[in-house]
Amino acid sequence: MRGFGAKELLECYARGVFPMAEGRDDPRIYLLDPDQRGILPLDDFHLPRRLQRTVRQDSFQVSINLDFPAVVAGCCTAAPGREETWINDGIFSLYTELHRRGHAHSVECWRGSDLVGGLYGVALGGAFFGESMFSRQRDASKVALVHLLARLIAGGYALLDTQFTTGHLETFGARSIARDDYKSRLAQALELDANFFALPAEIGGAQALREAQALQSITQTS
Repeated sequence: MRGFGAKELLECYARGVFPMAEGRDDPRIYLLDPDQRGILPLDDFHLPRRLQRTVRQDSFQVSINLDFPAVVAGCCTAAPGREETWINDGIFSLYTELHRRGHAHSVECWRGSDLVGGLYGVALGGAFFGESMFSRQRDASKVALVHLLARLIAGGYALLDTQFTTGHLETFGARSIARDDYKSRLAQALELDANFFALPAEIGGAQALREAQALQSITQTS
């Protein structure tokens, strides 16, 4: 895809398409616009009780944007159940450039100096496009997701795009919606001026849970 850079990638997200590669060693990048799109509703998701306990116990040290390249590298490393990756060198470079420009963010989970899990994605207006996550220790990526939810809700985001749904994401309440519905929600979200940094760079698990569940409490009592 000649002449395709960070600016063009943001334009793709704004019109509802996203890039993927066939495999780690395939240099080609494709743009996808699936009939069904995965989302995780920010006002209607589920946090299992066991996970809430893990988050509250601060089992990991959680940071944002501390080592974005390492998170992407973790996501494109083969692991049980994920022997292949859609992240090739071109995609790695594109998202690293988006991160330098302030549009791509990572959430990291640490045990001491070891990065044991995390996720990354792209922020645009009031939409966050989740790209990938990885875990080297139990629940690490799930804890990162809870901290992401807290940050998005506190920052005034309206859409968390998961691209597709998986069994893992469905346990949190992720679901598929039709393309037209997705693009309508996207257009509304892009009108917002959300703030990924509404919360401090590092917060504890108890605060993350309060922030993540705040919108649900408002919805249930309104």
